[in-house]
Amino acid sequence: MKKVLIANRGEIAVRIVRACREMGISPVAVYSECDRPALHVRLADEAYPIGPSPPRDSYLRIDRLIDAARRSGADAVHPGYGFLAENEDFAAACRDAGLAFIGPSPEAIALMGSKTAARTAARRAGVPVVPGTEDPIPADAKDEEVRRIAGAVGYPLLVKAVAGGGGKGMRTVTDPADLLPAVRAARSEASTAFGDAAVYLERRLIRPRHIEVQLLGDSHGTIVPFVERECSIQRRHQKVVEETPSVAVGASLRASLTSAAAAVARAVRYTNAGTIEFLLDEDGSFYFLEMNTRLQVEHPITEMVTGLDLVRWQIRIARGERLDVDPAAVLAPNGHAIECRIYAEDPDNGFMPSPGRILQLRTPGGPGVRDDSGATAGLDVPIFYDPMISKLITWADDRPRAIARMRRALGEYLVVGIRTTVPFFTWLLDQPDFVEGKFHTAYLDDVLAGRSGQPFVTASADIEDVAAIGVAVQSALSPDRVISPNGPANGDGRVDAGVRRWKAQARAEALRGAAGD
Repeated sequence: MKKVLIANRGEIAVRIVRACREMGISPVAVYSECDRPALHVRLADEAYPIGPSPPRDSYLRIDRLIDAARRSGADAVHPGYGFLAENEDFAAACRDAGLAFIGPSPEAIALMGSKTAARTAARRAGVPVVPGTEDPIPADAKDEEVRRIAGAVGYPLLVKAVAGGGGKGMRTVTDPADLLPAVRAARSEASTAFGDAAVYLERRLIRPRHIEVQLLGDSHGTIVPFVERECSIQRRHQKVVEETPSVAVGASLRASLTSAAAAVARAVRYTNAGTIEFLLDEDGSFYFLEMNTRLQVEHPITEMVTGLDLVRWQIRIARGERLDVDPAAVLAPNGHAIECRIYAEDPDNGFMPSPGRILQLRTPGGPGVRDDSGATAGLDVPIFYDPMISKLITWADDRPRAIARMRRALGEYLVVGIRTTVPFFTWLLDQPDFVEGKFHTAYLDDVLAGRSGQPFVTASADIEDVAAIGVAVQSALSPDRVISPNGPANGDGRVDAGVRRWKAQARAEALRGAAGD
């Protein structure tokens, strides 16, 4: 394997480029129109255009990706995560084109990519699953039949997309009266996001934790599970903070979880990197949730506590090499790691996307700090893709020190030109329940609802005064200024109005600076 085409963009494409470089493999990038100046393009040896900016016209075009691989002379394709990473047709197209697909087989993707089929596979492997339907709700099912199926599952329940992920195509139903609208909404969203409108029903556990197990499998039958990751800090079913190990998992439970994950992977003859996700109930019971047949966004925290390069191992496995990882060592974490997903979103405006140009960027550093990013100053954050611009990871000997290090790293992060979620994470890491590890999958949505729109950033009086001076100087030097600190010559009392205007502008400027705008 001498040349790898990376069928992705952003920080994960940069991450794969770097792994290839260290292995002496030539990395090849692809890009849409808006990604022409992107960092992953600049770091690669070669780069090929694949179409307009919308994903359906570029990063989701199997034909264009295969054509780029052929033109470049690549011998393999790495899908990253998202886009076509869990698309069995893409994996099959690579195989048919004589390209090594750095991931599982098309058959494994098809089986475990279907949530209902994956539940059946887990049950056959002897792993408990969350109570729910075994098959999708028939597309032609009458309303009364849908109600009957839901009644058998029990409330509260979740309507979930069969091909879903990332919280898309998912609705919570606590009142039977809301069932049918939720099914319709989930079907519509699933069809748009995945091209598959099929949904199924699953009992919603009360206050569970979301625990997942990373694993690697080679083509020689070896499956190695890793120490668990804690992924319960979620906003609207989307992970925003991950850490490893989990404060809720002791040695005995870890052995049970990892054994169950390995059993599921063996049952489907899984190869390469994958993740088994579980829900952990308050009583210590756990249930299979789903399998992600790809590299996870949060893989760096596992790397930080095990010292292994998971992307490197993906490539080695795709080359047919045997896993020589010590199974006991990767279940005994060295220290503690936390990841915060930094998004181009405005937390003070309902986490609305904040696309635009990054005018200035200062990323944190120092001991135990890692920033996986595809962003640079001068580049635009486009509207077409997920707004995550980086993953900030900290490692330390234990969880309190890892949290303290993350606070310090967040304080060093500076992004000018767009809004980011840095102020939100600064707030979150000071919440007592987070610090004590007392949370569940609904925790974050609950505490955000309790804030009642309170801003995450407030400027102190001192900051306002300093900013007011700056605004006043800027106004005085501006050739088209409309106010003066001394007011108009006729003394009609507009001096106070001018000061108030400066103060208001100063407050806005101070908040913008504190929020990383």
